[in-house]
Amino acid sequence: MKPILKTILISILSAFIAIFTYSYLSEDHNIVLENESKSTNLLPTTYSFNSSRVAAEMTDFTIAAEKTVNGVVHVKNTSIQKNEIPWWYRNFYGEDDEEINKRVGTGSGVIISPDGLIITNYHVIEDATEIEITSNKNKTYKAEIIGSDPNTDLAVLKINSDESLPFIPFGDSDNSKIGEWVLAVGNPFNLNSTVTAGIISAKSRDLNERDRKNQSFIQTDAAVNMGNSGGALVNTSGELIGINTAISSITGGFVGYSFAVPSNIVRKVFEDLIEYGNVQKGLLGVSGNALNTDIAEKFEIDDTQGFLIGEVIEGMGAEEAGLKKGDIIKKVDDVIINSFSDLTGYLSTKRPGQKVKLNFTRSGVNQNLMVNLKKKNVTQFIGMEVKNLSKDEKAIYNIENGVIIKDLYNSRLYRYGIEEGYILLEINNNKVNDIADVDSVTLSSLSSMLFLKPDGEKERIVFE
Repeated sequence: MKPILKTILISILSAFIAIFTYSYLSEDHNIVLENESKSTNLLPTTYSFNSSRVAAEMTDFTIAAEKTVNGVVHVKNTSIQKNEIPWWYRNFYGEDDEEINKRVGTGSGVIISPDGLIITNYHVIEDATEIEITSNKNKTYKAEIIGSDPNTDLAVLKINSDESLPFIPFGDSDNSKIGEWVLAVGNPFNLNSTVTAGIISAKSRDLNERDRKNQSFIQTDAAVNMGNSGGALVNTSGELIGINTAISSITGGFVGYSFAVPSNIVRKVFEDLIEYGNVQKGLLGVSGNALNTDIAEKFEIDDTQGFLIGEVIEGMGAEEAGLKKGDIIKKVDDVIINSFSDLTGYLSTKRPGQKVKLNFTRSGVNQNLMVNLKKKNVTQFIGMEVKNLSKDEKAIYNIENGVIIKDLYNSRLYRYGIEEGYILLEINNNKVNDIADVDSVTLSSLSSMLFLKPDGEKERIVFE
């Protein structure tokens, strides 16, 4: 009996201790929560889901791929060069006087008309002796070069076919937006008809600000590799918004950055090459720098966005319209100017004779005016700065063609006796009518130049 009573008493005591301990700890815990609630503002949160909403843009690319894959072709460039063999090699081995060096390169191209006009990169067909085009249906054609522009790295080819060819229509690259889905269509590593997807990562991208080329690329993260050059960058509607041209890579392969010439520039270059045989550039006639913090501090300017005019070129549209050194260009038509490539990229879509509306600030005051774009009248070539001749200058020298040397910093030409004020009449026995003829000459093709001295004497220089 006693053991049972003892057990009951221990149980009652344990229960009492447990109840007391729980009651004590619960009161302390409530105090802590109350103290915390007094020092913390608790805000209500809500979450709702609207099942009627859809994505801003569908991520099904099958329709765009079907529309474009047959409009992209494989470009094969065969270049044959003859190298002279040294006399001692010929005498010892009994070989011919010349050695044939054959080089084969590949890339992509975009059919842009049903009659077989194709756009590709200039570097894809550079120095080509023969160009072969293979369609997505494995049909092979021989192509001829209609025209090319090394500055924009674009070229136009033509193939002949008995049937109407599938082509990709131009889109408006100015309306493309950062974050928009795009497809890259091409032939990387000879893998025909490859389609990759990505978004537009940036616009108006200049890869080298010191190369004097007016670059204004569309940057994407769609996978592009060797062989994609000259291929199509299209939107989800299957419209051409760019020609894939370059990648930025340490390894030589795709690492997330690819660049395309915008379609509005491509279309303008294409039309110029077809109609004029060269690219017609409409220029404002200003030089300067895009603003940033350093330049703004240097010139004591409060603004850090826009294009600061450092020089207004004589005889060009900017001077005629009244622009001055120190003016800051903020907009051209509806395009906001934050970088040099913004300005040059938009102007690359314009021709001489067209007018643009400029929004600019002068001494902090916002103004607008219209500027008539003109052809550039000055260019640089092998250490010379040459300028188009006016009608009066042609009458003075009694000539019909030529460009005049305004500045000379080529020591070799100076040793030949060439000076400022001389007129360049011919290059490679071809007449020079204006600076466009000078710009079309490559250094590798340069063989001779004919100059006219101020006294009327002519002098020809032959390069060996």
